[in-house]
Amino acid sequence: MDQQTADRGFPAFFDQAPALMMRDPLAEFLGAARQGLIQYRYVDAVRLAGHSCPTVACAYLMVLAGLRALYGNETPVRGEIEVAMAQARDSGVTGVIASVAQLLTGAAAETGFQGIGMRHRFARRDLLSFEAPLDGVLGLRRRDTGQAVQVHLDASVVGWDDEMRGLLPRAVTGQASASECERFGELWQERVRRMLIEHAEDPRLIQVSDWPQCPAH
Repeated sequence: MDQQTADRGFPAFFDQAPALMMRDPLAEFLGAARQGLIQYRYVDAVRLAGHSCPTVACAYLMVLAGLRALYGNETPVRGEIEVAMAQARDSGVTGVIASVAQLLTGAAAETGFQGIGMRHRFARRDLLSFEAPLDGVLGLRRRDTGQAVQVHLDASVVGWDDEMRGLLPRAVTGQASASECERFGELWQERVRRMLIEHAEDPRLIQVSDWPQCPAH
């Protein structure tokens, strides 16, 4: 089954969203990926979350923006990045954002992979933390250089249109007709499309700044 067949049924714009190439030393060590290179796409985050929404889209874009600030033209190294969330793990959509960040960076909480052998090579455990002292939604830190950034989000930059504002209350309360529900889904994904395609590099939507007070794990 090729990628196009596997992705059949998803909105076409998923393929237009920016992709992320990561190098995973563990994947290379275990022979899972040549040179450890793994490309992640928005559809991977959708499969993880089980849905596509502004939160999943913005989590995906925030990690991409943070990694771009940390690595520039280098290929980011999966498993060598610490992720910190500003809020508690059970607060709002923090868990969803953290899951997407873990997918892309490999950083895991206390339940993560503990590594191989006595030296715990390639460990991912305790690289994801919550309630961190940062000014933003999440923070990213390179373990090799110590450089850290914090990522801010203003999702209101890409708002709902007037039609959705009228339809949303009916849809969420189960009062919408079948045709209204279909239209709701179209409008829902249209906002996601605008975020991923039209505003992927919009500094008003996602801002990245240095995190000088980042605590080392």
